[in-house]
Amino acid sequence: MSMVNFQYADRRLSLRDKNRIKSLVALIFKKEKVAMGGLNYVFCSDAYLLDINRRFLQHDYYTDIITFGLSEEGMPVEAEIYISVDRVQENARELGISFREEMLRVIFHGALHLCGYRDKKKAEVLLMREKENSYLRLYEKSLVRG
Repeated sequence: MSMVNFQYADRRLSLRDKNRIKSLVALIFKKEKVAMGGLNYVFCSDAYLLDINRRFLQHDYYTDIITFGLSEEGMPVEAEIYISVDRVQENARELGISFREEMLRVIFHGALHLCGYRDKKKAEVLLMREKENSYLRLYEKSLVRG
């Protein structure tokens, strides 16, 4: 089993370079000095993620990502990360960026949460964006190198 898996609930996702994306997620953990066990990214619809948000978090709104850490304190990170393909498409449209860029940002965002980054306060949001941008640039550089 790969340490980073992509699975599909009720939405398919066609992303080029899936293995390169998975490698960059693993690199995030390495650079942030956090031990990674196994991560399952599950791609789904707005309706699917809304149901999870209501059932497990008691939140009644759409979101692009929900991350569930499953490991014990001090153990390598094991997690399930649910991403709404619908919400990412909508956000990309609203932001005027490509679906691919927004999906990569959300995938990296989930990994950064698991590395301890938060995004509730303004300063935390700024740091999270800085980290996401840094890893997006690193990913783009990896494409150029081959």
